[in-house]
Amino acid sequence: MLVQPTKVLDMDRNLPDFDNPPVVEVVLSLQFEPLDRLRTPQMGAFWSKIKGDFPQSEEHPSIDPVIEEFNGSEAGEVVERLRLLMSAPVRHWYLSGDGTSLIQIQRDRFIQNWRKGEEGQQYPRFEKVLKPFKDNLRKFEDYLRGEGIGTLTPNQCEVTYINHIPKGQGWSRYDDIGHVVTLFSPKKRGGFLPEIEEARFGSRFVIPDKDGNPIGRLYISADPGIRKPDNCPTLRLNLTARGRPISNGVDGVFGFFEIGHEWIVEGFAAITSAKMHKIWKRKNA
Repeated sequence: MLVQPTKVLDMDRNLPDFDNPPVVEVVLSLQFEPLDRLRTPQMGAFWSKIKGDFPQSEEHPSIDPVIEEFNGSEAGEVVERLRLLMSAPVRHWYLSGDGTSLIQIQRDRFIQNWRKGEEGQQYPRFEKVLKPFKDNLRKFEDYLRGEGIGTLTPNQCEVTYINHIPKGQGWSRYDDIGHVVTLFSPKKRGGFLPEIEEARFGSRFVIPDKDGNPIGRLYISADPGIRKPDNCPTLRLNLTARGRPISNGVDGVFGFFEIGHEWIVEGFAAITSAKMHKIWKRKNA
């Protein structure tokens, strides 16, 4: 991964806006200090309170805790093994009836996803994704408090945008990817190597606060994939902003979400080409 220079955003400027962005999923994640008393029965009891909106339940392996470090440690390093063993072995999924909304809970995380449903559905915009996260997190906090399980001590926040750019939308072969994502520029192959069969790349950028101190990182990755159900080759362009809350408590989490969202939107516009902006119908420049 490439470490890029930092940039402090002008928060008063209008963010890039597209009528038809390629977003298929948005994930808001709050990581907190593990709650030892939050176990599977307690998670099931919480589900009963939201089951009307999230009638489907699944179990998945837990996600490793990750902390962004700026003291010479590896970026986004997984915390020590002892901490990992303390976290829940199971991550509980609670899905809406149409599968477009998902809550994920484990002993040290609360996550909510918006996922694109049927073809033609439009991304509802960040504010409409953030609001249900806030509402459901408040229900979760009320439940924890009422049952004496504990209170949340946030330590990291994540915003992730997942974009799918299918073959035929600005590219037809992997040699064309540089015309979609400007960060990717394959070198001339000197006549020996054939056409690129597959391409992937990743970069990261430090996110500073208003004083220039690092508070997080923006991760950008592009990988090949296959779109279901038509098996169309697809470029998966993911952007994740992860870092510490900007202040104590849950309000600091929402503050980082706003910063992370702005970095993702500005970053997406910065690394994609003007040609693609026309395809996605950019409204401002």
